[in-house]
Amino acid sequence: MSIDHIPGTEISLTVPYAAQGPGPTVDTLSNVDGLDVVEIEGAETYETSGQLNMTTVAVRTNMSLSQAIGRWLTTDDTIVPLETVIPTGTSSEDMKVANQQAFVQSEAAATVTAMDYLDIPVHVVVAGVMEESAAFDVVKPEDVVLAVDGQDVSEPAEVQELIRAKAPGDEVTLTLENNGEEREETVSLGEHPDDASVPLLGVTMTSAPRDGMNVTYNLQDVGGPSAGMMFSLAVIDKLTEEDLTGGHFVAGTGTISEDGTVGPIGGIEHKIEASKEAGAELFLAPAANCEAATSRDSGDMVIASVETLDDAVQAMDDFANGEEVRTCSE
Repeated sequence: MSIDHIPGTEISLTVPYAAQGPGPTVDTLSNVDGLDVVEIEGAETYETSGQLNMTTVAVRTNMSLSQAIGRWLTTDDTIVPLETVIPTGTSSEDMKVANQQAFVQSEAAATVTAMDYLDIPVHVVVAGVMEESAAFDVVKPEDVVLAVDGQDVSEPAEVQELIRAKAPGDEVTLTLENNGEEREETVSLGEHPDDASVPLLGVTMTSAPRDGMNVTYNLQDVGGPSAGMMFSLAVIDKLTEEDLTGGHFVAGTGTISEDGTVGPIGGIEHKIEASKEAGAELFLAPAANCEAATSRDSGDMVIASVETLDDAVQAMDDFANGEEVRTCSE
């Protein structure tokens, strides 16, 4: 499971514990610093009402003993061993990079899932290339990956599956397109830094609609994959005339896979608390997190149990129409 990381106050290093508590909630249908949180260009969008809030967990590290005890006694924060937040041997900077990578991958999956839901075809776009990789000199950001060893691909997961079937040192031929020009490039696969037996292409990928539409997620200082489902829902809401929320305040969390599966996350009890305090009427929770989600008082907020993107859409529709919602208490 994953936990979002919101930078906390840095204090002199003392106890090997971290505090997890409610973090900010952000309406994915709104804007931050003058930019839409979910920005869509090249397609007709529709006015939305209500709210679709993504939720976060605030993680505080580098606490003194008195601060850790104080948070344990006076707040609902969870005090956990530091290694559950920052694995042993991993620096804070490494965790920040890993969380950011997970966030980018979550954005790509959110776009693919929303496009699949709307029956809009997508293709694979290169987001970045590692400088130390063999791909650095031949693959460029914004290249579209059309095929791997002659096999057509349309989603990042398909590229990853074909690469993982190989071994470090193997060569792979990529069919690429940029500005209407198609070319082939052969790359020697490297070794994954965490496991030398795993092949590494050295390319980060995202997804974009094939018809010229562009989806951008303008949210900074948040890491981890748990906003995926809410991003997908925001894209769908903006691209459909029907109002997905029915004008209600909906919050939620959950990873999203490219097949639409909603996955569990960490710290959901804190996200429930933050959403209740913010005034949310309905909370979309991964089914695998239901036990933890109902461990805190949620007041009048309904906690829906969802396993897929379709479940989330159905829960909002049922709630808006006054029908029974499948909840975590069932």
